[in-house]
Amino acid sequence: MKPSDHTPIMRVRDLTKTFPVASSGLDRVRGLPAKSVKALTGVSLDLLRGETLGIVGESGCGKSTLARCLVRLYDADSGTLEYDGTNVLGLRGKNLRSYNRRVQMVFQDPFSSLNPRMTVGQVLNEALAVHRLRSSREIPGRIQELLELVGLPKDASERLPHEFSGGQRQRIGIARALSVEPETLIADELVSALDVSVQAQVVNLLLELQERLHLTVMFVAHDLRLVRHISHRVAVMYLGRIVELSSTEKLFSSPEHPYTQALLRAAPDLDPSRKNTLEAVHGELPSPLNPPSGCAFHPRCPKAFERCTLEVPKLEARGLEGHESACFLYEPSSKFKLNLNLLEKP
Repeated sequence: MKPSDHTPIMRVRDLTKTFPVASSGLDRVRGLPAKSVKALTGVSLDLLRGETLGIVGESGCGKSTLARCLVRLYDADSGTLEYDGTNVLGLRGKNLRSYNRRVQMVFQDPFSSLNPRMTVGQVLNEALAVHRLRSSREIPGRIQELLELVGLPKDASERLPHEFSGGQRQRIGIARALSVEPETLIADELVSALDVSVQAQVVNLLLELQERLHLTVMFVAHDLRLVRHISHRVAVMYLGRIVELSSTEKLFSSPEHPYTQALLRAAPDLDPSRKNTLEAVHGELPSPLNPPSGCAFHPRCPKAFERCTLEVPKLEARGLEGHESACFLYEPSSKFKLNLNLLEKP
């Protein structure tokens, strides 16, 4: 992979998102306040032009919610989102459509994201017609170009989605996203629903397309091996926050946050004969309805101390240069230097 040019194309600052939860009849009788799920609680990151940024974490940590907020499928509650210097959260009408063309999303489930009653040609024609990127005369030729680009046969345009395998349907999803000539792709669990043998083919296709079309990619996944293979940098999420952000090489060789260390210890080995039976992290992910005080990871962290229960650590450079983590174990002040003695190698 070629390195990015280090220019942020997308800036996210303190992004939050909650989802209301329907109150029970008993709660209403008691006059209890309405509950809400805190899906994102202050996410900040930069997406660099030309890079692949991996987003990892356990199920329920907010990865997919973040992806959907970035393409405006969900409206964030607060925070800022800028793309190429433009405030995305304030966009409406044709300006929002323009942004949606520049930033496209490929969904996890390649079957449910495609209209089962439309042929592949109709799916691609719809995207091209809505954004008026080609004249009606040019659209058939462009559809054939897109099919060839993602490795699908010419007659695919006349067939329905159910006639294809899972890997082929994901290629259709990629072709649909590329049909509007985006600059950035957000891939939400792109291959998690596919067989292992097919995953590599789709990931390699994505890498080829990134190189050929000069794409910026955000790759949301829970498989650390795939993220390591495809990403320039990696952001680790836990309960709606980013707890560590670094270059892929540094994060996998010298993880700082205890949560990242635990995930890497439990990651499956590339050698299938050596099965890893370690659980990712001890205990269960806390409920986003009632997240813990202080650092959200402290109830499961073997290295937690009193400050972790009281304060929320900010994501900032603490240990390695260019390596950000949200953990008081790496607090540079002398008051907390002794906590470094608690660290264990992953």
